[in-house]
Order: sequence, then structure tokens, then C-alpha cells
Amino acid sequence: MDAVALDFQLVLLRRMADHNPGLVDEARRTLGVSVAQMREANKRWQAMVRSPRARGAAARYRSVLGEPESAEPRRLGDVDCESRRWALPLWPDLRFEVLVGPDGAVWNEWLVRAPGATPPGLRTLEDLTPWSCTVDELARAFPPARPLEGTAPTRWGLAFTAPDREGVPHEMVAEFTWGLLQRTARVGPRSPR
Repeated sequence: MDAVALDFQLVLLRRMADHNPGLVDEARRTLGVSVAQMREANKRWQAMVRSPRARGAAARYRSVLGEPESAEPRRLGDVDCESRRWALPLWPDLRFEVLVGPDGAVWNEWLVRAPGATPPGLRTLEDLTPWSCTVDELARAFPPARPLEGTAPTRWGLAFTAPDREGVPHEMVAEFTWGLLQRTARVGPRSPR
């Protein structure tokens, strides 16, 4: 695996470690790197992002990850953009997607399901385990989900209602890092209709 692509995966994992250190440790061991190597990769990434000579985000991703696996036009509401996607070995069923506006600015950057990959079957709260789904998959499974402001640029939240395995609906909040589910929390049970 290319060292730069490995470093990028470690950057993603570093942000996820706040929520799921056990999953991150397992993934880090799968990649064959130490905690210190993960910290160093994150340090290099932060230095690159904050450098006064830093490239724009779209150019940075291309320089770090190479040419995208796919680059396709996308329409969001009444605005056109381009979806660029890269495969990452750690998550073979996902792609890292960057949405780039007409002016070259990055609008969004996160993990999404790979084309042709089987999405998870999300029917109850018990199906919502860490790293089991992406933002859009949870939103489609339990509409109408409402977006919530994240605690950092790479974090998102969704408020939604979902049943437990007994069919009792619960008001929930889901937290995502880089577009991948990290955890859910109950806001409170709703009375059955």
C-alpha cells in the first residue's frame, strides 16, 4: 500500500478514535502501524493543511490519494458539483468522496458506500452499530432524519426516530466521523401509536 494513502487512512482513524478506540486499535493493527505512527501521520496531515503554502483541499486530496477512482457530475438541489471518489483498503465497501463545487472549493468530504456494494439492512436500533453505515444510509433508513451541527468539521449528526427490536420507537441522535457512524444515543422513548 502506498505510504501516503496509508497515512490518510490513519488520519481518518485518528479522528474516529475519540468515539471508538477499540475499533480504531483493531484497524490500526490490521494496517500494521503503531499508535505513534498514527499520531505522526496525523501531525504531518495537520502541518500540510495548515501550511501557508497549502494547496486547496481538492488539489490536496488528489496529491495525497492520486487520481480518483471516479469523478462524476452531481446535482445538489439547483447547484452542480463534481463527486470524486477514492478506494481505501481499510474500508473496501466504502469510498472516500469529495464534493467539489464549480469554483474548485470542497463542499464535503466523507465516506460513502461504494457503487455495487451491498448496503446494510437497517431496520431497528440494534442494527446501528459503530461503523455499520454512512450518513445517507441512516437518513434513508429512518426518514425523516434531521441534520445536526457536528462538533468538528469532519463530524456530522442526525436526529431520527427508529424502533427497537420490540417495535417501540425512540427519538435518537447519531454521531458520524468522516461520514461513518460512530455512536447513537437515545433522546427519549416515544409512546407507541
